[in-house]
Amino acid sequence: TTEIYTLSLHDALPIWRPFQLAFILLNLRSLVDKGAPEREIVDLLFFPTGGGKTEAYLGLAAFAIAHRRLSAGGVLGAGVTVVMRYTLRLLTLDQLGRAAGVVCALELMRDDPAFRDGAGRRLLGDWPIEIGLWVGSDASPNRLGGKGDTGDDTAVTRVNTFRKTGRRAPAPIKSCPWCGTPFNRDSFSCVPNHRAPVNMEIRCANTDCDFTGDRALPVLTVDEPIYRRLPAFLIATVDKFASLPWIGEVGAFFGHVDRYDPKLGFFGPAGERGGTKLHNGWTLDPPDLIIQDELHLISGPLGTVAGLYETAIDRLSTRMDGGRRIRPKIVASTATVRRAVGQIKALFDREETAVFPPPGVERTDSFFARTVDDAANPPRWYLGIAAHGRGPKLVYLRALTTLMAAAQAAYEAAGGGDGNPADPYMTALCYFNALRELGGARRIVEDEVRNRALRYGKERRRVDPPDQPFRDRRMGEVIELTSRVSTDDVAEAKRRLELPFGGQEVVDVALATNMISVGLDITRLGLMLVQGQPKTAAEYIQATSRVGRDVRKPGLVLTILNVHKPRDRVHYEQFGQFHRTFYRAVEATSVTPWAARALDRALAAVIVAIARHLDRTMTPERAAEAVRNDPVLLTRVRDAIVGRAPDDIVGGKDGLARIIDGMLADWRAIATDKTANGQNFAYTRKGAAQHLLWAPLDPAWPNLSAAEKRFVAGRSMRDVEPNAVLGVRDPFENKISGADDLL
Repeated sequence: TTEIYTLSLHDALPIWRPFQLAFILLNLRSLVDKGAPEREIVDLLFFPTGGGKTEAYLGLAAFAIAHRRLSAGGVLGAGVTVVMRYTLRLLTLDQLGRAAGVVCALELMRDDPAFRDGAGRRLLGDWPIEIGLWVGSDASPNRLGGKGDTGDDTAVTRVNTFRKTGRRAPAPIKSCPWCGTPFNRDSFSCVPNHRAPVNMEIRCANTDCDFTGDRALPVLTVDEPIYRRLPAFLIATVDKFASLPWIGEVGAFFGHVDRYDPKLGFFGPAGERGGTKLHNGWTLDPPDLIIQDELHLISGPLGTVAGLYETAIDRLSTRMDGGRRIRPKIVASTATVRRAVGQIKALFDREETAVFPPPGVERTDSFFARTVDDAANPPRWYLGIAAHGRGPKLVYLRALTTLMAAAQAAYEAAGGGDGNPADPYMTALCYFNALRELGGARRIVEDEVRNRALRYGKERRRVDPPDQPFRDRRMGEVIELTSRVSTDDVAEAKRRLELPFGGQEVVDVALATNMISVGLDITRLGLMLVQGQPKTAAEYIQATSRVGRDVRKPGLVLTILNVHKPRDRVHYEQFGQFHRTFYRAVEATSVTPWAARALDRALAAVIVAIARHLDRTMTPERAAEAVRNDPVLLTRVRDAIVGRAPDDIVGGKDGLARIIDGMLADWRAIATDKTANGQNFAYTRKGAAQHLLWAPLDPAWPNLSAAEKRFVAGRSMRDVEPNAVLGVRDPFENKISGADDLL
């Protein structure tokens, strides 16, 4: 068990932990002095799960935003200052609420009369400090919509639907990040009207909140206004950066804007033109701080492709100052990683990684945290169970039924109500390695567990000494936290899990996959069942750390192992030893962005992304043909990629340069051919019928030339296969009741 030292400057103020303050102070120079050597060091915040890593880098983000605003007057301190990236949507949604609270505080400071100079000018700039959620359309609308454009993915449609039905909120945020008041149907609105909106605003329902009435929350969740308003704090999924070659407006994130409208925001070479030129023809700065949370998840195929896209992101974020190369400061965090130096070198092209806190003199004391005896700080308990001759489904059925009935007995014995010590164990969080296993378990819970729990207390008695340790229990609806559940439902499930037991929306059983392994920071939860040993030790540690996060509510993890599977059997036979040292078993991550197959998949996207956003004349949708007229740009694109590649790449750097030159030559040839008859040529089909980029599974693929087939760019860094929706019907073509979860 780890005890983390805390420090409070005053009893009425929030508590800072010394390691959080130390981490912030450690990185101040690299943010203030862009030429400092520490800026090239990746600082890895390596601390136990639940220790407070998030608050550490949020404090650093707040400083970065405030420093930029103080250093540049008017609107020149605007632009994206901090980019925080995640891999899983549950993690993204969880961190949005925390980061939004920080941004709300900064925005109130910016508008406070106390933060003005002698001439009455705002010290933190004239443009609002905002936070943007840049994710897929399932979580938030990517378009505003308006008159004649009312598709399901537009903000106008989602706002109207939410006002009528109360379902599927237009933004995946359920309550005000400043005061905690739940949003109602009138909290979301498209302004100035639904016919021609320029933004979707969110207001708190609490009339006493600072962000209600005329002042909206500084939270942006629609892509179109995000590209114009350029929030100081950008939260995004890693996948979203796959849109770099596809969307010209993304270049604004890297400061490529030159015009400004005090009502609408900033404009660059892509899209509509508006506003007036920035003073002296200046542009905005690129991001100063990039935060990669849960670094261990950027590995395998995702890490490999992300590492290639990072070539474009890093080049577009780089500026030259007096011959010095200025790149963003990169901060990463994780609780489970091995060989981080190699992973960071492959991902971010940074030679040095500094782990914080560094190892202490004693293994049990790092100065910022120390290991204490279990009696002083109750730990998380792990229990392994397996049965010869019994299948894992039967063991799961009996184990879950017993735990449900035992928790009910403890809850009633403590008198029920608020503050009940048995509350953390009234909700069973069940983890599965695959959706197939989860689907089977859901049927077991909904049918057999629910039926047995109704009479379990009467039927199960202890003979010696005579006792009735269980109680009958009536179980409610099962909830899911999986990829097949909508983002709105995931946010609603998370809200319900936070509620104490005893109300109308209690959760008895929650079924989940690896979605919960990071991002589910609910201190109430105390009971977890793990069906089968997860594939990696890091996944096992992260997933089971979702329970017992409060020292006053120690967690209980029941791992159900199948003795007929060799791997499960080994873990069962060495259960105690493994759990006493399971951090030692964390696997090294694998990131190979320069492998041949990775280049086949993502090199074209990286080439187009750099070329399109490095030169403003190449950014507009129909500027794809301009590549024929700028040989200097092509050289810069090639050098940016080849210069980042390792010396031991297969074929050598010269071979990679020849591949890039060949692709650029094909691009020029395609542009010449497609415009020979006066036709328009664009980057995507949206811009013109003749275009450069193709989706991996485009139906026109068989008819493309060899040169055109080289310019395939995915919209995601993970999957390329199409979705197939299965509608389950009976032999008479009738819909089967209860089969919706199979879709």
